[in-house]
Amino acid sequence: MIQTLAIIGVGLIGGSLALALKEKGAVGKVIGAGRNEGNLKLAQSLGIVDSWTTSLTDAVKDADVVLLAVPMGAYAHVMQTIAPALKAGVIVTDAGSTKRHALAAAAKYLPSHAHFVAAHPLAGTEKSGADAAFSTLYQDHLCIITPNDSTHEQALTVVKHIWESAGANVLTMPADEHDKLLGAVSHLPHLAAFALVNAVNKQKTDNFDPMAYAAGGFKDFTRIASSSPEMWRDITLANRDALEQQIDILMDELQNIRVALQASDKKSLTALFSSAKDARDDWLAKREKENT
Repeated sequence: MIQTLAIIGVGLIGGSLALALKEKGAVGKVIGAGRNEGNLKLAQSLGIVDSWTTSLTDAVKDADVVLLAVPMGAYAHVMQTIAPALKAGVIVTDAGSTKRHALAAAAKYLPSHAHFVAAHPLAGTEKSGADAAFSTLYQDHLCIITPNDSTHEQALTVVKHIWESAGANVLTMPADEHDKLLGAVSHLPHLAAFALVNAVNKQKTDNFDPMAYAAGGFKDFTRIASSSPEMWRDITLANRDALEQQIDILMDELQNIRVALQASDKKSLTALFSSAKDARDDWLAKREKENT
């Protein structure tokens, strides 16, 4: 059991982990920290945290494990702030979407007596805040941990146990590999959703609103465009080099479709669409097999 867990940023991600660990009896006390007193009070009323504070140093001073569940852009400030208050042997981990950025910030700002383990649970919704948290968020989802040469072995074991206790399937990989993969399957889809909504909405006039006619397909594709703009701003900037490559790949695919449309090339359009359908169907079949 983790005796004291401090969560900085008690929203969907941090709150759901706290609820999962409490249900499994894997944590003693949970301290919540952040800037929004209303959200912290709500988290306590929902049983997510046992106590809360707006002082980051007060939150972490007695913690055995500290979870950073804040936007990537806040890592430097948060780590600098908590560094003097961290006790010897404390484990600091995170749930951020880009791991090279997290490891670089930890190496720069955290003291040598604190053990940082970079982690990324591949689960979430478009909602945020303490009231969005639920205990089964991580059940049967992947959590990727990206140790490096300086990762403390016992700390790595503890962080693996934390996410396994929450129901996640844990695997490890190098941080650069993680960032490239997530750039393709997570970050790029969010950019595409944001771009599509903007592209449609900018066609709106005083007499015509195309989104008034949008149905299920538009809703399904653009669900993640309701995600936090600030959070995704920070994620995309932290992983910009991988994302630039992914954007080029997506633009190539759109250009292939455009060329086929201009030529009224039914054969090419069918091949492009069939290739995508087959790839997605295979992916769904594999997921269903893994979950049975």
